[in-house]
Amino acid sequence: MNDLAATPIEYLKGVGPQKAQLLHKELGIKTYGDLLFHFPYRYVDRSSFTNINEIQYAENHVLLKGKIDQIRETGKGRYKKLSARFGDETGYIDLVWFQGGKWIKDSLKVNEVYHLFGKPKLYAQKWSIPHPEMTLASGQKARTGFFPLYPSTEKLGAKGLHSKGLEKLISLIIPQIGPAYPETLSSEICTENRLISKKQALIKIHQPNTQNEIQEARIRLKFEELFYLQLELLIRKKLSSSRHKGFIFKEIGTQFNDFYSAHLPFELTGAQKKVIKEIRKDFLSGQHMNRLLQGDVGSGKTLVALMAMLIAIGNKFQSAIMAPTEILANQHCETLKEFTKGMPIRIELLTGSTKKSERTKIHEGLMNGEVDLLVGTHALLEDTVQFKNIGLVVIDEQHRFGVAQRSKMWRKNIQPPHILIMTATPIPRTLAMTFYGDLEVSVIDELPPGRKEIQTVHRYEKNRLQVFKFIETQIEKGRQIYMVFPLIQESEKLDFHNLMDGFEAVSRSFPLPRYKVSIVHGQMKSDEKEFEMQRFIKGETQIMVATTVIEVGVNVPNATVMVIESAERFGLSQLHQLRGRVGRGGEQSYCILMTKVELSKESKKRMSTMVNSNDGFDIAEVDLQLRGPGDLMGTQQSGELDLKISDLRKDGAIVTMAREAARKLINEDPKFQKDQNKRILKTIEFILTSKPDWGKIA
Repeated sequence: MNDLAATPIEYLKGVGPQKAQLLHKELGIKTYGDLLFHFPYRYVDRSSFTNINEIQYAENHVLLKGKIDQIRETGKGRYKKLSARFGDETGYIDLVWFQGGKWIKDSLKVNEVYHLFGKPKLYAQKWSIPHPEMTLASGQKARTGFFPLYPSTEKLGAKGLHSKGLEKLISLIIPQIGPAYPETLSSEICTENRLISKKQALIKIHQPNTQNEIQEARIRLKFEELFYLQLELLIRKKLSSSRHKGFIFKEIGTQFNDFYSAHLPFELTGAQKKVIKEIRKDFLSGQHMNRLLQGDVGSGKTLVALMAMLIAIGNKFQSAIMAPTEILANQHCETLKEFTKGMPIRIELLTGSTKKSERTKIHEGLMNGEVDLLVGTHALLEDTVQFKNIGLVVIDEQHRFGVAQRSKMWRKNIQPPHILIMTATPIPRTLAMTFYGDLEVSVIDELPPGRKEIQTVHRYEKNRLQVFKFIETQIEKGRQIYMVFPLIQESEKLDFHNLMDGFEAVSRSFPLPRYKVSIVHGQMKSDEKEFEMQRFIKGETQIMVATTVIEVGVNVPNATVMVIESAERFGLSQLHQLRGRVGRGGEQSYCILMTKVELSKESKKRMSTMVNSNDGFDIAEVDLQLRGPGDLMGTQQSGELDLKISDLRKDGAIVTMAREAARKLINEDPKFQKDQNKRILKTIEFILTSKPDWGKIA
């Protein structure tokens, strides 16, 4: 079968070189095996016959069994149509053809039993079926069951390779599978997880007779797909641990102890203490740390990262923290300097805006070891940025960096530094196991003491005056306001408030001299953005009108209201991130979602989810259901997941099964020495050698 699977598709009857080239271009199908793994997206149920007198709903297709007893032609020219009376023991229905009447008439046989499939139409209180599919019950092609519908394209359809054409090609391959089809899972795994064989699964997925057969086939094929994905992640993780020994940080260090005893801004939560212990354990293991730190907005991830970096510094190693934007890098630098004020630690900031003279000093400080902690953006990846002895790299909002970029941080030392990845975007468990299966995962699921839950409300355009009055009362109390807009310039197609109109509206609504407005958006120069940010941070302006550049990195405890204009334009994850810009002080904070009145079902779901939950992990689960894993994680995450049949939104239970089976196999037979695991070894070796090893760089 391996030879059959590798056979070029052009050798299949009815294909040839031209269609083969088109199949490759449109669907990526090059071989018989590729075509076998082009799965149906749904099925048409022809598993049972309907009696004519049972036809009730015009929207349903029906399968009938009966005979034609009359054929007639009516009309003339292009209005000519062919009709036939089709009946069973319960009644009659008209069959109608508006095209190809002459050819069809010659092919019809009176008083022969047909299997007929079509969609009934009700006209003048009478049922008819236009252009039915018909096969003689005695013919070889007659078949009942579930008929597959395959993804195709317009170009393929023009060449006869629509769903039915693809079904015909696949039906030519199925009989060639033969009895010796090689299994790709062990008998033990199949038995423990109640899986049918690979051969059975492929036959049933393409030619099922019952709904149960479809379910059996899907579970088997999804399990296998997810099993090898999980096995790959676990093996890469194991290989990375064995290849890359980690620096051992034996000492807690005076820097950590001094900070803990004299500089800690607030008492650590239980979750923060737990994560620090997990990181400390990694530092002592001798293995390279590759840890993902998940924490909701405002949960104190930066403080945990600082304490990890202080341990590294206490062991005479340098640290770095890399952020995706200058705004966030600046914010991190200011926060870390504030935390460590009075401590003998040199912290520097390196971004694209850093002046040449300052860069030279920073480079010198890094090389001679005088710079303990470097904060920066992509500028840290430049070859000219060299460290004396870097031991820990913290990557914040890592989904904004490509894996190739992140890998450059590994080459900043002879022995790769420990890696701590932080994300404020809570990741559903299913995705964490799939996208980050090769990382250890830590979670901060508590907010620091004194934080109040943000109150979120949904308001429409007609409520705008009330919203403005509420904003005014908050400003009168000395608070500050964010107003976020999705667009910078007006769109002809989309009826949404843009930022410039918003700025003018806010300026008109709050004309008093003491109400000053900042404006920040992505098209501004870095120094202009920083100037406006600083005005707001210092309290010189009361309202910040901005785009989503403030999604991360702005920490103004005095800001208590977040107004998100055209909130229906944003995904749940982004709405939750934006909401996290307020509620960072001790005062009650609010998030106001402004939308138009007419909303899609999905938009209504997003708004209600935000209003009813402040839990980032609950929100992430809903986001996964609404948007899917690709949109949620981004294709840069771990390389695009080429899943043929699995759906991470729906297959969480199978992901867990597959993960457990892969973990058990690695623990019980790490070298794949058992005979029944040889086939698994062969498959995973092919997978490991055909992909770049991104796993080692998180």
